[in-house]
Amino acid sequence: MTKTFTYDDVVRYLYAETTENENEQIVEALALDDNLMNFYLDSLEIQNQMNKITRTPSEKVISEVFRYSRQFSSKRSAALLY
Repeated sequence: MTKTFTYDDVVRYLYAETTENENEQIVEALALDDNLMNFYLDSLEIQNQMNKITRTPSEKVISEVFRYSRQFSSKRSAALLY
């Protein structure tokens, strides 16, 4: 019996959330189904683009975090360790 795979299965495969047995079946399904293969390739490209995204906090946010952390003395921080 041939299992039908969904786009959700392909995403699970893309993120290595499938078993070895599922991997083999999904690879076979990708080879046989052009729509599934196109979805996989598009998803792979999106994943690669998302991995390149970096976020950098503004100087104002960094200053606010430092200002907030200075409210606590080193004695108070050390007391929390006990």
